[in-house]
Amino acid sequence: MYKRGVRWLLILLLPAILVACQYQDSEAQFSGSRALAHVEEQCAFGPRPVGSEANAKTAAYIEKVLRTSGWEVEKQEFAHQGLQVRNVIGKKGQGPIILLGAHYDTRPLSDMDPTDRSKPVMGANDGGSGVAVLLELARVLDKAATGQAQVWLAFFDAEDRGELGGWDWSVGAQYMANRLDARPEYVLVVDMVGDTDQRIYYEWASSLWLQERIWGIATDLGYGEHFIPTHCCSIVDDHRPFLQQSIPAALIIDLDYPYWHTTHDTPDKVSAESLQRVGSVLETLLEKEPFARSLNEG
Repeated sequence: MYKRGVRWLLILLLPAILVACQYQDSEAQFSGSRALAHVEEQCAFGPRPVGSEANAKTAAYIEKVLRTSGWEVEKQEFAHQGLQVRNVIGKKGQGPIILLGAHYDTRPLSDMDPTDRSKPVMGANDGGSGVAVLLELARVLDKAATGQAQVWLAFFDAEDRGELGGWDWSVGAQYMANRLDARPEYVLVVDMVGDTDQRIYYEWASSLWLQERIWGIATDLGYGEHFIPTHCCSIVDDHRPFLQQSIPAALIIDLDYPYWHTTHDTPDKVSAESLQRVGSVLETLLEKEPFARSLNEG
């Protein structure tokens, strides 16, 4: 009688157990919706140009999310042309280093806006989307990734003030690349990946074997319509300083974005599905074969 009662209890509980397991599995995977929430949180601070109060609040937010997810946090702080610049770096795991980067600052002027070029850019996509992907990866990356590699999540300041007041592009990334105390195996920079009409192409300066690897994973996941393995253009972004140090690096970017450097780069232009695709590709790369290389490495 006791055994029969236990058997019936297990039968009754089985659906709930299965649902709980499925919920845990989904919680352990990258969520585009959660990433979009990070975009909205950043934009709630307002435009985030280097040296601003909103920029400092964003850096503090990034640090808080990283620490909550169990990452060690380092900061690089320095002055450049009278403004405080601050890189935030999360580190986790053991082994060869893989660096994922994104800039969190936004452009101080909407110099591509058709009507109002004096206002700062909100930067939901250009500044917010790459950070959102990395912060959600900080939550979901497990021992499958950090047991094979030491993952660095680098949040760069001062990328987007280039050609304004004598500033270069990618000042924060340049600072970090010139002061590395350990050499990453490769660097992946994520920028402007939230467009609803997502089309991500190869970039000419990026390491070809890295692009082949990433775009191949995207195709395997069913994202071939959005990751097109054809070169589009050559872009100045945060991957360049690492390439200049002879470190393999690639840029993941969708530059065909009509709201780039305008006042209309707002959270409603960012798609959770687009963030999901990029996050899932990077999660798969890091957890499956982070050091696999293509035959055409170079």
